[in-house]
Amino acid sequence: MTIGFAAGLMKDGILQILLMSAPVLLIGMTVGLIISIFQATTSIQEQTLTFVPKIIAIFLTLAFFGPWMLTSMREYAFKIFGLISHMNG
Repeated sequence: MTIGFAAGLMKDGILQILLMSAPVLLIGMTVGLIISIFQATTSIQEQTLTFVPKIIAIFLTLAFFGPWMLTSMREYAFKIFGLISHMNG
């Protein structure tokens, strides 16, 4: 296994992690921002107000993007398992 091959595997792994986490993080951040704007405009300073809507939004995001995430991770795992024969020490 060359250094270029290992670097390519690392790059693909990091890209896969970013693709899997991006929808959940973006939705959570957007809901948090909307709730923060709502709190600032109404002067409601309840700290626990942000948790329930963010959790619900994240669960809905996982339910919506879950099949795509599972398919993408399965394809990536098959690719990695297929490359095992090229990884001789």
